[in-house]
Amino acid sequence: LGVSRRSFLFSSRKSIKEKARLRLREFDVGDKFSQLPLPKASVLLPLMVREGKLHLLLTVRSMQLRRSPGEVCFPGGKSEAIDKDEIDTALREAKEEVGLQPEKVEVICRLVPGIDKMNHLVTPVVGFIEDTFQATPNPDEVSTVFVVPLEYFVKPLNYKTLPYKTSSGYSGWMHCFTYDDHQHKTSFRIWGLTAHFAVFLALVIFGKKPTFDVDYDLDNLILSSENNFMNLYTSLYERNKSNL
Repeated sequence: LGVSRRSFLFSSRKSIKEKARLRLREFDVGDKFSQLPLPKASVLLPLMVREGKLHLLLTVRSMQLRRSPGEVCFPGGKSEAIDKDEIDTALREAKEEVGLQPEKVEVICRLVPGIDKMNHLVTPVVGFIEDTFQATPNPDEVSTVFVVPLEYFVKPLNYKTLPYKTSSGYSGWMHCFTYDDHQHKTSFRIWGLTAHFAVFLALVIFGKKPTFDVDYDLDNLILSSENNFMNLYTSLYERNKSNL
């Protein structure tokens, strides 16, 4: 029984990954937005299969950091001169922050970028990691590492929206999730760009309508996500031009 159950789990894990891979590759933007004249940053969205479901690994920023201490985010950071591209940046940062070796990541794609509050162009890089991965957080940067079922970002138990306005005057609503983690016996608040990327990832992979409103045309997710991003970028660009 043990062997057949193990092989069943292995094959179902493979098919979950395979389906996700196929969906994600359709949404790969490659270096389509890499030439935009903004400072670059990347984050890694590490997916794993655990108990027959996709999970996403997240970190909590160290309280010692000047910027956004204690906030939930993905491993990642600013691009450095040694990085060949956004994928390189995401992998290097993940290694520095949580001890994830680049060769242990099966990189699948780059999704539509976002713009953070420092006006960096942030590219989400999606990759699979083994569910046996044991994080070794760098205490200067990361205080906690935890995982959330990906489905939580389309069917949350605890969700609200927060209004926001960018420095360029672009206003909208921000997703804000509260996730009760039994392993750490604590609740994590996931919001801002991190929640934005997690929601988009879940929409891409599951292809179903979430239990809350999103500002995408779900029948044309690729086009509407790129249009949303370009509107945001244009509003920033226009403002920068008017400040010159």
